[in-house]
Amino acid sequence: MERQWTLRESVTVHASAESVYAALRDLRNMARWSPECIGIRRLGRGPVAEGTRFLGFNRKGLFLWFTDCRVTTARAPHEFAFRVVVFGLPVARWGYLVEAAGTPDAVRVTEYWEDLRTGPGSRVTELLGRVFTGTRPTDRAALNRDGMRATLARLRATVEQPEPPARP
Repeated sequence: MERQWTLRESVTVHASAESVYAALRDLRNMARWSPECIGIRRLGRGPVAEGTRFLGFNRKGLFLWFTDCRVTTARAPHEFAFRVVVFGLPVARWGYLVEAAGTPDAVRVTEYWEDLRTGPGSRVTELLGRVFTGTRPTDRAALNRDGMRATLARLRATVEQPEPPARP
């Protein structure tokens, strides 16, 4: 099986670009939407912006691991992305594009992933990935595709929910 280095999955969401972006920028939602992420710990204070760091706590079956993440793109309401490293070694780039969907009440949300385990240190990062996640590098793209589809479906369900009525 040939290794896949990038993925893109998209979904149409009936909501404004601003509300989708706000949901994406709320880092706690990753643990609500992602099949692997079970928690987020934000490092630092202030609004989430480029440079914001957070730890991602992940689980797949019996495997548990954490990642060190940094927001690399925070371009409201169009793109939100972050880079993942482990022990200082690059692992992946994850991001979301929010674009017009052709109707006034909908946007197209594309989640993208890029495997950064290349160049110096890549063998170490691949080995760490196998040990901590139980996933071979050649299998990571297929696992991520399923996870991206689940994440996007959960994001859509979250932002398409009607606003609760205001309390008197």
